[in-house]
Amino acid sequence: MKLTVIGCGYLGATHAACMAELGHDLLGVDVDIEKVARLRAGEVPFFEPGLADILRRNIAAGRLDFSTSMQSAADHGTVHFIGVGTPQRARGYGADTSAVFSAVETLAGMLRGEHLIIGKSTVPVGTSAELATRIADLSSNLATIELSWSPEFLREGFAVEDTLRPDRIVVGTDPTAETTGAAAVIGELYREVLDSGVPMVVTDWATAELVKTSANAFLATKISFINAVSELCEIVGADVTALADAIGYDNRIGRRFLNAGLGFGGGCLPKDIRAFMARAEELGAGRTFRFLHEVDAINMRRREAMVELVESACHSDLIGANIAVLGAAFKPESDDVRDSPALSVAGQLALRGASVTVFDPKAAANARRMYPTLNFAETARAAAADADVIALTTEWAEFVHMSPDEFDGVVARKVIVDGRRCLAAAQWRDAGWDYRALGGEVRRNPQDAGTAGAGPAVHRGIAHSSVQVPRPHVLG
Repeated sequence: MKLTVIGCGYLGATHAACMAELGHDLLGVDVDIEKVARLRAGEVPFFEPGLADILRRNIAAGRLDFSTSMQSAADHGTVHFIGVGTPQRARGYGADTSAVFSAVETLAGMLRGEHLIIGKSTVPVGTSAELATRIADLSSNLATIELSWSPEFLREGFAVEDTLRPDRIVVGTDPTAETTGAAAVIGELYREVLDSGVPMVVTDWATAELVKTSANAFLATKISFINAVSELCEIVGADVTALADAIGYDNRIGRRFLNAGLGFGGGCLPKDIRAFMARAEELGAGRTFRFLHEVDAINMRRREAMVELVESACHSDLIGANIAVLGAAFKPESDDVRDSPALSVAGQLALRGASVTVFDPKAAANARRMYPTLNFAETARAAAADADVIALTTEWAEFVHMSPDEFDGVVARKVIVDGRRCLAAAQWRDAGWDYRALGGEVRRNPQDAGTAGAGPAVHRGIAHSSVQVPRPHVLG
């Protein structure tokens, strides 16, 4: 099919390249001239494993192109994906959906013939209904436009896999329409994916919108729960990793997202749970979802706890201390530093008087733009030069598997603070290091725990709930 993707940021560029990989004819549209030029040249503007190869392969095959012209999108295809950003508002917790409305309104006024607009962006419940009204007002009598909402469930670092081999495809359609062709069209778009056994859940607009925000709120709650338990474990001397393993054997709970540590960040979970709270408040359900405020608060406290743990390792005096921070991205396999716990810790340490040097394998450039006053190094060893404390804040594989002897003769003091509880504690202690971990004592290697290590952006194992209007059905 001839498709367009409006918005070529992380979501849009990934979706465009992967849909071309499935054999479709794609045109990606974005207002950022530099971004479009880089994409057309086969250059991914962000780090995402495997995406560059798919991008270049499909550009070379003639199935993928990019433009800054919305009119080109209107002329190119009959199915249009909306993948623009919905950041947190400058004031308040709500989501800023202005880019979504702008994209849809501009496109709708240009379309002629029969078209399907499919929303991928994460939006507050009720957005599709508002957009449908705007589309009806703006579209000419020469166009018939149907709106569907099909939220994305991408994990940064695994976005290609999650697009081509997702857990599920959710399709929200107009609950007031007597007939809808959206599910059939989307089923054909993803035929190769559905034939592999991936389920497609067809429901109404509101439920589809809530699936994404509810999933993220649930995952954030699970992460903050184990971090709250870790605070109690620290007080009583319990082992939160062993505790997580034990409760994780209960298949009603599961082990994933039960890794205590520095908490979640990035461009999705923090702003999505806040937008969820804000929308619930607007709809009169604010009291019911007030617990999400504490989920958010627990998560933010982990950053302060990490700073205090590093400070205690410096004899409660950070002024003049040299601190090496290993990690700037909010998670490994990503260069995203939006709301990054790692970078937040580095910044707070510097504000308390420490001299902070950061190393991250992929996110250093983005981190430097956000925190130009921090020092940055080219390697972990260089960052640790004369360090009084090494603070591990992002669980990159090269950090997880690094050996204590890599820092022999480099550090001023053999002290390491493990903010992700991912190092082999015994190995570091046996090498003469003062090893400390956020969340309390580590009594064995985290790598020995069955499924330990599933990071906070792993969107897996989310059960589907039944809805009523219309009754959902599963295809494929």
